[in-house]
Amino acid sequence: MKFSLIICTYKRPQALLQLLESVYDQSQIPAEVLIIDASPDNYTQSALKSEAYPRLRYFLVEEEHRGLTRQRNYGISKVAADTEVICFLDDDIILTSGYFENLIDTYIKKPDALGVGGYILEEVKWVKDGQASFDEFEMEGFKRKLGSRNLLRKKLGLLSDKPPGVMPEFSNGLSISFFPPTGKTYPVEFFMGGVASYKREVFDKLKFSSFFEGYGLYEDMDFCLRISRLGKLYVNTAAQLYHHHEEAGRPNRFQYGKMVIRNGWYVWRLKYPSPGLKARVKWHAIALLLTLVRLGNTFTTSEKKEALTESLGRLAGLGSLLLNKPQHEA
Repeated sequence: MKFSLIICTYKRPQALLQLLESVYDQSQIPAEVLIIDASPDNYTQSALKSEAYPRLRYFLVEEEHRGLTRQRNYGISKVAADTEVICFLDDDIILTSGYFENLIDTYIKKPDALGVGGYILEEVKWVKDGQASFDEFEMEGFKRKLGSRNLLRKKLGLLSDKPPGVMPEFSNGLSISFFPPTGKTYPVEFFMGGVASYKREVFDKLKFSSFFEGYGLYEDMDFCLRISRLGKLYVNTAAQLYHHHEEAGRPNRFQYGKMVIRNGWYVWRLKYPSPGLKARVKWHAIALLLTLVRLGNTFTTSEKKEALTESLGRLAGLGSLLLNKPQHEA
């Protein structure tokens, strides 16, 4: 299958070059690589000119196309007409050598797939030994420790009982990182947009939402949930990569905290426009609980200012929901 790769970037020239090295070291290489650059300077453009990458097309976009969702929509408009699958990668990703081969193979084995997500190799220790204890998560004979936040949610009855990648009625589902490294492919409702791919035909009906400005937190979940109404999505745990969480180009912590709440509410009510009372109580309880946990990090971590600023942003987000709830697009 012919596939194209779109990389949206912002002020991360060195991280982008590392990603491109891993892209061109693949067993299968995209038919074209489109760089959609929203940087206000020319450092990224200069860095790319210093290297020779075949089939690479560079676009420095103006203000009207800046922001993750806008850049993605812009990139889609520039993809070759005969492309069958459009892939997206964040600019701080490093691929393992078989990433594209395994990703594209999923579309062949799962012809009903409208989208396929990759599998981020995180610092999670999975073991296959014995019964899982209360502070562990188990799936297909693999088990891993629950982080402190998820363990607290489990003790309070606020942890999702759905499979990873599926949103419960109170939202806050288990992330894709809760899939064990089995090499298998799993059906999901959402996956991370920075390690995503979609059939070209999807974009004849949908585009990335203009609601998610700038950094675009949860824009990937919004897009996936809307695709899930049309067809199947999968995650292939054999399509593996690393996410290095480059700090350059990220929003300030107050705005990030506010987005966690407001954008989180937006995608929750997209999937469940009229959740039951129990689900509403759980959503607000989780939002307040995680805000208090983050506030506690002010006293327990070295990044005290960041923790406090993000907590204040979360509180501002909660307060804003009382006066001005986000409106969904028609």
